[in-house]
Parts: sequence; structure tokens; C-alpha cells
Amino acid sequence: MDAVIENFPVFLGGFWATIRLLVLSGAGAIVLGVIIAAMRISPVGAFRAFATVYTEILRNIPLTLVLFFCAFLLPYLEIKLDYFVLAVIGLTAYTSPFIAEAIRSGINGVSIGQAEAARAIGLDFAQTLRLVVMPQGIRMVIPPLLNVIIALTKNTSVAGGFFVVELIASSRQVINLRGDAVIAILLAVAVFYLVITVPLGQVAARLERKVAVFR
Repeated sequence: MDAVIENFPVFLGGFWATIRLLVLSGAGAIVLGVIIAAMRISPVGAFRAFATVYTEILRNIPLTLVLFFCAFLLPYLEIKLDYFVLAVIGLTAYTSPFIAEAIRSGINGVSIGQAEAARAIGLDFAQTLRLVVMPQGIRMVIPPLLNVIIALTKNTSVAGGFFVVELIASSRQVINLRGDAVIAILLAVAVFYLVITVPLGQVAARLERKVAVFR
């Protein structure tokens, strides 16, 4: 454990980078996911087609390829950004289709009568979606959404392969210095991830019980 204690500031730096990746990518993925889910059920065919293609492409290719595109091809296209920002863009794009599909499943669970009643009182499609259908649909799928966020927490480790010094990259730095303490270093990294994912799981369980009461 002395290797972990001696290099604790390095782990903290990686942990903070992981937290920032999670918060920024998670917020971006939720916003983008809501937009994509709305486009998937839009009466406009072009929106539905775009959202379908976007979802099918991004959720069926590996995250490594998405981050490779962001880290190497975007700079080649004269989009000069910090690698951390590029990692946030890649993680947001990769996670948003999973958020969108979870929200769409919730929307499909809302009674058709709710939408018909909203239209009957004069609300248009956007108002019906924003004020009636979307709030109910999202509430139904809060636990699956948090599961996607937990998966995103672990996916941030892939950014370590693209010049972002998060937890895994930090552990590699320490292992290069203290190769005799690999097991202790990896156990420390696992504990840092559990510090994030276990509370998220508890939040998901509590929200699931709360939503079940109001259904």
C-alpha cells in the first residue's frame, strides 16, 4: 500500500479528471439524448430518419473508434481542441444514443390517451411532447438512465488511451514507477471507481422506489 500512499496525489488528479469527464459527458449525453429521442418520434420524416441513422451508427461501433475519430480525425479536419474536450465530445456522442433509446422506451410506455387529451385541449406536437409525454416518459426510465451513466463512468477509462490522464492513465504512470506493487495499485483504482458507481447505484434504487409509488 505504500506505493498507493506515496502517489496518492497522482490518483487524486486522475480521479478528478474522471469526475469531470463523467459530469460533462453525462450532461451532454442527456441533453443530446432528449433531442434525439424527440426526433425519433417526430412527425417529420427527415428528423426520424436522421435520428435513426445517428442512433444505429453510434451505438453499433466501439467506443474506441469514436474516440479515435475525435482524437485524430477532428484535428486533421482543422478542429483544434484539447484532448480532454475531444474525449468529452466522443463520450457524449457515444452515450447519447443509449440515453435516447431509454427515453424513447419510456415515451412508448405513456398511455396514448395522455397525448390525445393534450391535443384535444389545443396543444401542438411540441407542447404535448414537452409538457405531457416527455416528463412522464423520463420518470419511467430513471433507473435505466442511471445505469447508462454508470456504464459511462467505466467508459471514461478508454479516454486514458487518447492522451487524457484519468484514473487508468494515472495508474499506468504509478505502475511505471512501482512495478512491484501492481496489485495494490489496481485495487486502489477499483476503489476509486466504486466511490463513483456505488452511490449512483443507490440513487437509482431510491429513485426507482420513489417512481414506483407515484405510478
